[in-house]
Amino acid sequence: MKATGKWQRAEGARREEIFCYLPSAICKSLRCLHILALALPLACLVRGGDSLPAQNLTRNAIILVLDGERYTETWGDPEHKYIQRLAEELAPQGVILTQFRNNFLTLTNPGHAALCTGHYQELPNDVQQGLWSNPLQKNSLLPAQPSIFQVFRKETGAPASATWVITSKDKLQILANCRAPEWRGQYMPSTFCGVGGQGYGSGYADDSATMENTLKILGRDHPRLAIINLKDPDACGHANDWNGYLKAIRTCDDFAAQLWRFIQKDEVYANKTALFITSDHGRHTASFINHGCNCEGCRHICCCALGPDFKKGAVSDTPAEQIDVAPTIATLLHFPLPTAQGRVLTELFANAVEP
Repeated sequence: MKATGKWQRAEGARREEIFCYLPSAICKSLRCLHILALALPLACLVRGGDSLPAQNLTRNAIILVLDGERYTETWGDPEHKYIQRLAEELAPQGVILTQFRNNFLTLTNPGHAALCTGHYQELPNDVQQGLWSNPLQKNSLLPAQPSIFQVFRKETGAPASATWVITSKDKLQILANCRAPEWRGQYMPSTFCGVGGQGYGSGYADDSATMENTLKILGRDHPRLAIINLKDPDACGHANDWNGYLKAIRTCDDFAAQLWRFIQKDEVYANKTALFITSDHGRHTASFINHGCNCEGCRHICCCALGPDFKKGAVSDTPAEQIDVAPTIATLLHFPLPTAQGRVLTELFANAVEP
């Protein structure tokens, strides 16, 4: 299908789940033991599209979450009035997913957890500081499944500084841990959440401060994996500030372009880094003030993916969702993520072969 604009249409359709793996072959002789590791590639869940990248240049992956942006004010607006940098500067370098959705709880904590774990799960969205301080209660606030950060660290032996959770919202410190017994408190990423990076209970930080600290951390540690949250579109929406909401989308648009320029100019990141620009949820179709239901406004969200292994100037209308981001990143960085429910977004890749 051809696109009518400057983007080409990327085709693809969901198919049944396929698990791909090759077991090792072990050979024994009478006099000595010869172990021949024939092959042990990743166990990959591919749910839709049956091809994977032939060669993979990506060494790092970053998720930028523009909190609470509704699709109608972003890619759903034909003029792209509030996302001019994304539309004119970044989109020609990547892929726009026009049918990207949050298909579970359209709230901040569950949405972010889905992006990081590839797993939909019920989580409290607004909790009191007392619960976070209580070890028995704190466990209930955490995601049930391990995140890409924890699994990546375990599989690669990477230090905490190689994985970062950087968020304006302090409550998103939950993304650093999970409640699965074998993972809880293990292989956790570094965090800079809330005011001064002090974590839960410190309050919401200004997005400008979050971006400033993001660039410092990326330039200093060059993490292989990171998630960044910018809160202002959501905060202005809840404040019933329509003009502030639109201004926040424009500001986030500037921040997204700034981040991509930084990546492409940095000698460690340039041409080796995938960037996913998306949201955790939208807003009610009939009212921009709140979110949290099953309406199209809450579910339908933006997603733009850029990176050395991805198509350029492409548009995909293949149905995709939040839980697909984590397994796609795991595939790009070559580590298993068996707990993920999502599929690999093969429609993003410029070059693909049958597995």
